Amino acid sequence: MGAVKGGILSNLPDCNVVDISHAISPFNIQECAYILRNAYRSFPKGTVHVVGVDSEISPENEHIVVQVDGQYFVSANSGVISLITSEVQPEKVVEINLPNAEAGAFPVLNIFVQVACHIARGGKLEVIGRPFQSLKELRDFEPRITNEGKTITGNVIYIDNYGNVVTNIQKSLFEAYRSGRDFEIIARTTIIRQVHQSYNGIINYNLERNQRKGPGDALALFNSAGYIELAIYKSDLNSVGGASSLLGLNYRDTVTINFL
Repeated sequence: MGAVKGGILSNLPDCNVVDISHAISPFNIQECAYILRNAYRSFPKGTVHVVGVDSEISPENEHIVVQVDGQYFVSANSGVISLITSEVQPEKVVEINLPNAEAGAFPVLNIFVQVACHIARGGKLEVIGRPFQSLKELRDFEPRITNEGKTITGNVIYIDNYGNVVTNIQKSLFEAYRSGRDFEIIARTTIIRQVHQSYNGIINYNLERNQRKGPGDALALFNSAGYIELAIYKSDLNSVGGASSLLGLNYRDTVTINFL
């Protein structure tokens, strides 16, 4: 993405360009949405985010700008913004319409950079686009409630570089249906019956060391983004393995919670 940074700095030499991630799996909108949702709040109001995942324009993948929560997102209408707009009402949404502009095979450089620089200079969205009402939503991976509220079936939406597995089951949903009941989290052949607030929550420091759970044991926790995450305590994906490899979980795989 050196050319993109160069294009921005050629237009705005004093601009601060910050990388959120270049490690999104190709065309993985859900993974991109998850990372974006949990990163953008750390940036100051007025920040312009350029989202380059699956950015080729088509009649079903328009180029848009979404102004939401005091920040701007320049993206394709792929559903990538929907995890943000599901919680915060957008202030403005426009479909990009630059005169005489050709997106070509590299729209992030040819279109998104121009638009981002225009916004960063204080330009109005109405100058570069027209009002747009058809924001896509990511509905494929919404958790499913079955068995009269006794079962939540979710999916893996993100695997980090430790091999930790993030599901799409949020704490708020879990607590809403738990109603104080015991539960079991089923991930293939692994069953976990407790959710911690941190990774070392798995350790009972009141027990002798040889009686404690610890490195190598599977656990579930509510991560900093408020989702249920599965992990192997003090794992190393590149040596002994992480939750993704040791539990046999991949992107889109099913994780089930049964309330007992």
